Amino acid sequence: MAFKIFVLAALVAVAKAGFLGAPAVYAPGAPLAARAYAAPAIAAAPLGLARAAYAAPIARAVAAPVAAAIDTDYDPNPSYSYSYDVQDALTGDSKGQQESRQGDVVQGSYSLVEPDGTTRTVEYTADPINGFNAVVHRGPAVAAVAKVAAPIAAAPLAYGKALIG
Repeated sequence: MAFKIFVLAALVAVAKAGFLGAPAVYAPGAPLAARAYAAPAIAAAPLGLARAAYAAPIARAVAAPVAAAIDTDYDPNPSYSYSYDVQDALTGDSKGQQESRQGDVVQGSYSLVEPDGTTRTVEYTADPINGFNAVVHRGPAVAAVAKVAAPIAAAPLAYGKALIG
């Protein structure tokens, strides 16, 4: 009998509490009190169920972009020059590049050893009038580099025999 009273009390408590739905979700931004509109009132639903109110997002004023200040670090006549060269006898890697710039004109070249052993050299220029232009030269094959670690060919071992002498 106590169980029936407990179940009846639980049902009455659930009926009095009403429907517990998902929590109300508000748009991110300023707290509701600081918003420029009035939040909609929660309307009563049938059977005493409450509807969750949704606050519409606020239209925010965006400031016009400020004109960027003139960059005082701008170089009207840029210039640079660099180069590198790799000659690795251990791996056979052989490549290099050099490039220079004066104003809007860039000149340079790079070279490398192709897989077939020939040397490819590319000379290039770039400027605002003619664009990018490259000339490719193929040189003779370079001598093959000996392998660093050759595989060791060993006689097969007979299993089951002791190698103690």
